[in-house]
Amino acid sequence: MTRLAVFGSANMDLVAYVAEPPEPGETVTGRRFRTVPGGKGANQAIAAARAGADVRFIGAVGDDDFGPRLRGTLAAAGVDVSRLRTVPGTSGIAHIVVAADGGNSIIVVAGANAAATAPEPADLAGCAALLLQLELPIPAVLAATRAARTAGVPVVLTPAPARDLPADLLAGVDLLIPNEHEAAKITGVPGEGALAALLERVPEAVVTLGERGAVYGARGAEPIKVAAPKVAAVDTTAAGDTFAGALAVARAEGRPPESALRFATAAAALSVRTEGASTSMPARAEILAALGGA
Repeated sequence: MTRLAVFGSANMDLVAYVAEPPEPGETVTGRRFRTVPGGKGANQAIAAARAGADVRFIGAVGDDDFGPRLRGTLAAAGVDVSRLRTVPGTSGIAHIVVAADGGNSIIVVAGANAAATAPEPADLAGCAALLLQLELPIPAVLAATRAARTAGVPVVLTPAPARDLPADLLAGVDLLIPNEHEAAKITGVPGEGALAALLERVPEAVVTLGERGAVYGARGAEPIKVAAPKVAAVDTTAAGDTFAGALAVARAEGRPPESALRFATAAAALSVRTEGASTSMPARAEILAALGGA
């Protein structure tokens, strides 16, 4: 089985469902509230595990009521949590507002994630890739890229939440997976044109395009674009994390770029049909069925 490592955040998602998100200064009535384990790191770990990988998660949770539930959710998905530390204080939380059309807005409070310590090279032994995101402090993420280099493990970075990225961080990234907004933030180039600018900074990149699919590029090769399956979106929370986790699995299994892109796009499309983050991610059999068994 393919082995992957994820260094990232674990948050409890506090999700409010509304008809329309409130404007500044406005109060609206929600139709439902729920708590769902999430965090971009934990989401990617669960997505990759469900897509068929053996996943090790490296991060931190608090010693509050949310910590054991976050740990238990990862373990129940088959993720190795032996390197998930418990630290004093609150776990990370994300306050999420989901509109009737499935769109969302999110406020993240780091909590214990701020205390996460980067993996050592030994933690990455035998892994086909290390997945990273930006809900942890940048120095810790940068230290993780250095550990991966020492271990000879490729680095896959989802640059979210969007921010300016240090050149030394990008220098340690093998595959970058931004959405359109994040790609524009990094390059200053809007739309799909950002892909070429990204490839001046990293060897490979995939720009996710929401309901329009995704486009992949590598230096010296023609871009590859795949369309997204048409689905009725209920909640788009963690669709990008599902894509990243599934793409890492497909690449580690040796699928060529277009096949890997289709695998990841199918997984992301399946995830938006169900409410929640970790609760929405499809199993490998569901992804393969959506692809006609391929």
